[in-house]
Amino acid sequence: MKACFMGLGYIGLPTAIIAAGNGIDVVGVDINPQVVDMTNKGQIHIVEPGLQELCQQVVVSGHLKASVKPEVSDVYLIVVPTPFKGNHEPDISYVETATRSVIPLLKENDLFIIESTSPVGTTNKMTELIFTLRPELKGKIYIAYCPERVLPGNVIYELVHNDRVIGGIDPASTEKAIKFYSRFVKGTLHKTNAKTAEMCKLTENSSRDVQIAFANELSLICDKAGINVWELVELANKHPRVNILQPGAGVGGHCIAVDPYFITAEFPYESQLIAKAREINNYKAFWCAEKIENAMLRFELKHHRKPIVAMMGLAFKPNIDDLRESPAKYITTKVMQGHNNADILVVEPNVEIHKVFKLTDYKEAYEKADIVALMVAHKEFKELPYREDKVILDFCGIFKKA
Repeated sequence: MKACFMGLGYIGLPTAIIAAGNGIDVVGVDINPQVVDMTNKGQIHIVEPGLQELCQQVVVSGHLKASVKPEVSDVYLIVVPTPFKGNHEPDISYVETATRSVIPLLKENDLFIIESTSPVGTTNKMTELIFTLRPELKGKIYIAYCPERVLPGNVIYELVHNDRVIGGIDPASTEKAIKFYSRFVKGTLHKTNAKTAEMCKLTENSSRDVQIAFANELSLICDKAGINVWELVELANKHPRVNILQPGAGVGGHCIAVDPYFITAEFPYESQLIAKAREINNYKAFWCAEKIENAMLRFELKHHRKPIVAMMGLAFKPNIDDLRESPAKYITTKVMQGHNNADILVVEPNVEIHKVFKLTDYKEAYEKADIVALMVAHKEFKELPYREDKVILDFCGIFKKA
């Protein structure tokens, strides 16, 4: 069996490697020649524990190769981004472009899968596109939507062991997709239709966003009331039927901070709670930036000099290098734009070089800084001792002090 993965990003690359490791001949396609070159050398362009070794193994064995163009295969997987256009409206143009590029290669009995996060109805739209351009394939190929459920930093385990939702455009397509994923997924494969599978992915992350919004809103209330939110959440969670999440600097990443908009854009009047949760989580990052700026002003008034500020973390979650939709990056940018002459040290231990920010070693920044803004709970930061001689703004619960 040969599979063609369209997109070698944070999901496409690990999935391609796992599939190749299970005996499937994989060609990974990406528009970035550098990604293609690195992959063909057995090198990965993302930070993911254990993935580098697996990549080297499958490249050496010949089961994985990368290219800028798709090749004739038995299975085609669309794993490209779905960005926004306008006012947080989903843009499926990447999905369509990837689909169009493989349409000439499709043949009878092939399986076409979309994994990209997609608005409800996207799979049906791509199905119509395929059969419009290749009408002779109608009823002769299999099409399904199969979203991933993985956590960055634990992708290798979760790709294999997590349950998956498999939604075909018809029962035969669902069965064909299940047969494919069964080759490398040990979790349960749940059958449904394409539209339900699309909505399931969006629902999972919207649910998480709403839960995080409650925690973040609670942190705003506690700050005003003079209550330690970390202690409060811990105590409230002693209730047998309460499970409040930990607040943070906002919500980022390519799923939880994005997927709710796919629902609110299509169902604006019905998704009031989902939309409000997005507002709260976006506002939390703005609020954090204001807290830092106010601390800088108070320091300057008290000490008659500008403070040295350490902005600790840029990633959207701990222990990864992924900065997509990161509230920490937004906060850092906002503070720097508002204080051009300030001495601001930017820290991200999982990134060596950044094209916008000059990065500083976390220990050096912590030692030099007058004000420390902890925005991401990286493992390195948890090793730092609490310093009474510094103004510490802990937005991610490293020290859990009020």
